[in-house]
Amino acid sequence: MSAQRKNAISAVKADTRQRLAELDEGEDYEEALLDNSNGAAAGGIFSRVSATPSLGHARVSTGPQDRTLSRASLRSVAPKWFVRDYLALKEIIFSSYFNILLVCVPIGYASALLDWGAVTTFTLNFLALIPLALILGDITEDLAVRFGDVVGGLINATFGNVVEIMVSLFALFKNLFTVVAASLLGSILSNLLLVLGCSFFLGGLFQKVQTFNALSNRACSSLLMLACIGICIPSAASMLLVDDPSLRPDWILDVSRGTAVIMLVCYLCYLAFQLKTHSDLFKGDDDDAVPMLTLGTSIGALTLITAIVAGHSEFLTASIEQVSVHTGMSEAFIGLIILPIAGNACEHLTACIVAMRNKMDLSMGVAVGSSIQIALFAIPFCVVVGWISGHDFSLNFSPFSAMVLAVCVINANFVTTDATSHWLLGVQLIALYCLVAVAFFYQ
Repeated sequence: MSAQRKNAISAVKADTRQRLAELDEGEDYEEALLDNSNGAAAGGIFSRVSATPSLGHARVSTGPQDRTLSRASLRSVAPKWFVRDYLALKEIIFSSYFNILLVCVPIGYASALLDWGAVTTFTLNFLALIPLALILGDITEDLAVRFGDVVGGLINATFGNVVEIMVSLFALFKNLFTVVAASLLGSILSNLLLVLGCSFFLGGLFQKVQTFNALSNRACSSLLMLACIGICIPSAASMLLVDDPSLRPDWILDVSRGTAVIMLVCYLCYLAFQLKTHSDLFKGDDDDAVPMLTLGTSIGALTLITAIVAGHSEFLTASIEQVSVHTGMSEAFIGLIILPIAGNACEHLTACIVAMRNKMDLSMGVAVGSSIQIALFAIPFCVVVGWISGHDFSLNFSPFSAMVLAVCVINANFVTTDATSHWLLGVQLIALYCLVAVAFFYQ
């Protein structure tokens, strides 16, 4: 998660943070908790609550009769931190219609454990990952707000793309190198074309022309081009130099591992650039945001959801080969087009919302920043993990995949070069993504 993605999610959650801040400042947080249970009927999360001071009771309308609860009793069972966490978790869970897919979490586990079939298991676990990715994004951002830019940036780097990384690692351990390469490249293309294109299109419907910071965009675009070159060199070398007798058989693997280390160093430099030396370029309107959850609840929820995501990722990758056989879709298409939908749900929703609010710097940070994280962190990380674990995953992607990545990165850089956007540019990016999808579908 980039610094701008953190600011973007903070902007989306700004109203909730304001209500929680008001809760901290007030004394009657018990009424807020009680009234929250009837917020839908009253029209808001902190709607009007009547009180009877002489009796020391808070009264909330629940229908034909009023229900009264002792203020002292409520304090004993609902301390202030519990009220905050309750309201914050409720906001996180109910803030998106996508979260209705949480019903697929237990069903997905049941499908895998009871062997309901590969296609059913893949579908249920895929759907379960979408709301989990959204919730993980909210909780990760909340921790980043609490610990500040530097530590928060490291937390975001570790957990911001945890769904994509876990799916890729489980596929790596099963020697599904085609799925690993396709899913990581698909995440880059999904963010760079589909997410950015939808942001330009939806933002352009509300504003005739939108602008964003040219300096930060140039820095991010050049980094993305560097990552593209780092991926294309081993891929091109394996095709052009395959008949050279002077090359060792594991030459491509060594080049890939060296390139992966260099790309990880570049990613650390990118973090230092956006969090330390040039942090003013990435600041948003909500840099003074306060965390919604308490520290213990944030860490506990993050640990729990990460463990659940690990289980779904395991079930998902285990069924890919059979799904490919039963549906006729290639593993490359499943990895490049289908799997990134689950991991990029958070980016897609957040980028579109802030774009419609005319905050294009934040929207660009979500789309391009997430692409950089995949290209400079997730891909080389998988190469290094494979190196350590004895799985020979390299940057030797198929020539067609490397060509598609290069063309898409060049086109995205061309589209954003003048730091302005409108709805027609969004249509072009979405159309390019559809062209890529069609090409891989019939591959």
